[in-house]
Amino acid sequence: MGKLIQKRDKPDPATYIGKGRVNDLNLLIQGTKADTVVFDDPLTPSQVKELEKRLNAKVLDRTDLVLEIFTRRAKTKEAKLQVELAKLQHELPRLYGKGKALSRQAGGIGGRGPGEQEAEIRRRIIKKRIHKIKQELEEIRKRRKQQRKRRIKEVSREGDFVRVAIVGYTNVGKSTLMKALTGRDVFRKDMLFATLDTTTSARFVYPDLKILFTDTVGFINKLPTELIEAFKATLEEVQEADIILHVVDASDPKWLEKIDTVNEILKKLELEGVKQIIVFNKVDRLVDSPEKVSFLDHSMLVSDIPNIYVSAEKKWNIDGLLNLIYRTVKGGG
Repeated sequence: MGKLIQKRDKPDPATYIGKGRVNDLNLLIQGTKADTVVFDDPLTPSQVKELEKRLNAKVLDRTDLVLEIFTRRAKTKEAKLQVELAKLQHELPRLYGKGKALSRQAGGIGGRGPGEQEAEIRRRIIKKRIHKIKQELEEIRKRRKQQRKRRIKEVSREGDFVRVAIVGYTNVGKSTLMKALTGRDVFRKDMLFATLDTTTSARFVYPDLKILFTDTVGFINKLPTELIEAFKATLEEVQEADIILHVVDASDPKWLEKIDTVNEILKKLELEGVKQIIVFNKVDRLVDSPEKVSFLDHSMLVSDIPNIYVSAEKKWNIDGLLNLIYRTVKGGG
């Protein structure tokens, strides 16, 4: 409904954007009749409180918004638990200080006011719930580990195998690529965070090599720390990978920035040392036939990493990608 940009040397401690900009924002809210303001950065609890008071509107920061989207996308029990854990970990520090503010309304000197008691009860409930969720996720993690062992045992009976994790910025077509590579029908939709759950499928392509593909949750710029922490059980599948297929939307003008974002998150997960193949997807948006794919060239900017152009939607060059994985495993990639 409206957009406002602020440039400052450092954030204003009270309102993040400064008094003058808050006044401008107020006029924008009145003109558009907006009831919610979203900030593209994390805010402190006191900043949220101050802004809501001055703007008379609901204030969400980047973390709030991402958590809200994740909540709507979560389908399985594990994804729901992970998102709930992230939300509670985000809420907990915001409760500190709220109690005292509420207590002032009660007046009186010394002792705890009703606000502090209420906040303390809420904190205890949240801490208890966090502990329970972590226990449940640990049980899921153990089961997942056992399933992984069984899967690897079954596949290894057939000969050599390689574990390939599909990662990338959200909405670059990872799940569509997973279907093109394995034939497994996974949920695919043109929206942020369509996939929150990890899916693994085997592909028996070469007589001397079996490939286990794993699809993962999409990454974004400034991914909230709470989400990285909460999704660690899911991301363990990536940490076990021998090769990472880093999927990039070739038609996105900001593709290079998004490669950097994904690499930053892989670094946080201590995965920067794992072999990577960059898969430039959605090339059907740039050329109208597979024969013209050879004219595309993003590779000069990622020249030290093997890369390939595909259209997962139209299944262009999927065999070429499988051959590149094979050559990488066998040392000729």
